[in-house]
Amino acid sequence: MDRRRPQFKRRDIPCPFGCPRKFANRSGLTQHTNAIHRPFHQRARSPARSSSAGSDGSRASSRNYQGGGDVEHPHTPPPESSQIKFHPRLNGRPCNKHGNFLPPGAPPPPPDHAPPDDFAPYAERADFDLADLLYRRAQMSAGHIDELMQNWASRPSAGDPPFANHRDLYDTIDATEIGHVPWESFNVSWNGERTPGDETPWKNQEYTVYFRDPRAVLKLQVSNPDFKYEMDFAPKRVFGGEDGKSREYMDFMSGNWAWHQADIIIQDPATDGATFIPIILGSDKTTVSVATGQNEGSNAVTLIGFLPIPKTDRENQDTAEFRTFRRNLFHGSLREILKSLKPGMTTPEVIPFADGHYRRAIYGLGPYIADYPEQVLLACIVQGWCARCDASSKDLDGEGGRRSHAHTDALFDAFDHKTMWDDYGVIPDVIPFTYGFPRADIHELLSPDLLHQVIKGTFKDHLVA
Repeated sequence: MDRRRPQFKRRDIPCPFGCPRKFANRSGLTQHTNAIHRPFHQRARSPARSSSAGSDGSRASSRNYQGGGDVEHPHTPPPESSQIKFHPRLNGRPCNKHGNFLPPGAPPPPPDHAPPDDFAPYAERADFDLADLLYRRAQMSAGHIDELMQNWASRPSAGDPPFANHRDLYDTIDATEIGHVPWESFNVSWNGERTPGDETPWKNQEYTVYFRDPRAVLKLQVSNPDFKYEMDFAPKRVFGGEDGKSREYMDFMSGNWAWHQADIIIQDPATDGATFIPIILGSDKTTVSVATGQNEGSNAVTLIGFLPIPKTDRENQDTAEFRTFRRNLFHGSLREILKSLKPGMTTPEVIPFADGHYRRAIYGLGPYIADYPEQVLLACIVQGWCARCDASSKDLDGEGGRRSHAHTDALFDAFDHKTMWDDYGVIPDVIPFTYGFPRADIHELLSPDLLHQVIKGTFKDHLVA
């Protein structure tokens, strides 16, 4: 019996829109085309087809929703057999732009943004569609854009080309303000004590961190009308099964963590009726490429930073001093990038949402998706130890409790650095970036990387191999 895997003949079907993707079958090509190369006018998300949708396209509140007073939650409802209980106090009540709550059923205010026929800085809708085709969908080279515009200009019957050349196209795109958060930067360098004559390269170099303001990114995401019917404004508990009492988990806001965070937040009465907005973070090149390389998320995933990776010569790359600097550069950069969110983590900020209503938003640092090497870096834990519990690296199934910032602080008070490293797996020279942010503890926030830890690590390498 031949137990070798069967060999399948692969048909590499290229994408006809100019991107480098290839597909094994027509079905894959069709899915890719619908997700990535759909015409602009077809991209606006329409309300989900359901018997609960009103004649005006609005979503009626499902009768099996519980809790949250008279607040309506216009996301896609669960199966009819399920019941949802929203958090009773952190329940996302609509308000006006001054933060005053509206009466139940009040309509959203008229939009205060540009009218739908205003495509500035483009002359008209067709110019916007062309820019989107050339730059994003076809990813046409600068030389080919110049050639296309020259060909356009050489035909009197076609009129003037919408862009003079590729530079004019790029400048127009850069001038687009709607849906754009500009990139910023800051420089970081080593600030330790220097000995006379020390010319170590990495100590004399400046490292540039490029980032986008995460607060502005969040505001752009939650106001995106594409998410109007796919957004929860409050943590929820979903119950189903034959007795209607079995807990069901269907998305992020139905999990225990979001509800627990809400219980902590509403200890401050000023947060009653607010909307909890956690920022879900992730790093590692695979996470970034998978999350941003496909557009099914409709900009639900946004790149907010490029972190520098310092390098040095062989003589210095393994020194404790350089390794400590590299870790501190990583955590210090994250701390600086995310600092604009900190005021809104304790004091609600009034912002517009996808359904047109204003709400009082309270921010928080949510789960951080990372593979194991990133986890130990984030948690400031020695390689080989668990980033979430303090079980011995030689006996991960043995005794051990949850790691926490409070536990690490106690270790600092009780032991020297060598004991912390050898006996508890804690790197004592670096403070995790989550220190100083409300309700944020990196050991609790770490979430496994599905590709590396679940699919490849648990399934392929462990169970199969």
